[in-house]
Amino acid sequence: MWHVRTEIAPAILLVVDFGGWYKLDSKTASRNSSHMIQHTQVSLLKDVIVPYTHLLPTLPLSDNKDRPTLLYFKGAKHRHRGGLVREKIWDLLGNEPDIVMEEGFPNATGREQSIKGMRTSEFCLHPAGDTPTSCRIFDAIASLCIPVIVSDEVELPFEGMVDYTEFSIFVSVSNAMRPKWLTNYLRNISKQHKDEFRRNLARVQPIFEYDTSDGAVNYIWKKIHQKLPMIQEAVIREKRKPDGTSIPLRCHCT
Repeated sequence: MWHVRTEIAPAILLVVDFGGWYKLDSKTASRNSSHMIQHTQVSLLKDVIVPYTHLLPTLPLSDNKDRPTLLYFKGAKHRHRGGLVREKIWDLLGNEPDIVMEEGFPNATGREQSIKGMRTSEFCLHPAGDTPTSCRIFDAIASLCIPVIVSDEVELPFEGMVDYTEFSIFVSVSNAMRPKWLTNYLRNISKQHKDEFRRNLARVQPIFEYDTSDGAVNYIWKKIHQKLPMIQEAVIREKRKPDGTSIPLRCHCT
């Protein structure tokens, strides 16, 4: 993606994250920035966020069983950029009796551990890693484990068509960093509310499947259709801009 030329940038891009991957950082500052997608070339106005493919099998609501663990996380503890928050949250939660924090990777053993962990936990933690989102969110949805998303800048697929507050918990980084705040908050969520979250998770599971007739592919096309009037407006507005003006582009649409 770093080497996509400017001729491609005006297209509607399908991206899995808007987590700053297009920004220059210490690893890329020495590269030729003219060969990179710039911040005006990717935008919520014209581009479409698509879901990661979940790695874990889908759990039907009828097969849901007791969930003795309050909160579950499996992944790398040490990440870069926004993922530094993950290390601090790990240190805060690591010794709680009903919280499982496992370091691991999605190999065969890790996959089985994740299936068991997500299916036996009420909530699944999603702190930012190198980017604000990952397939972990969609694994949680498939596992009927209520996502707890810790991020101040997350963007998610199909927003406007899907209301994530109906099946996910959103927590600011500042609150997540307060000792005991997150565990107290989750423990105070009623069983009735958790059951409602889980029913809503089961309802949206098909939306994030790529191999169903009214799943992710269909929703991507719906989202593209929604974008077209906004892109057309941006193109028309850009055409009437007088020469010599320094007003920034709303998006790189032409």
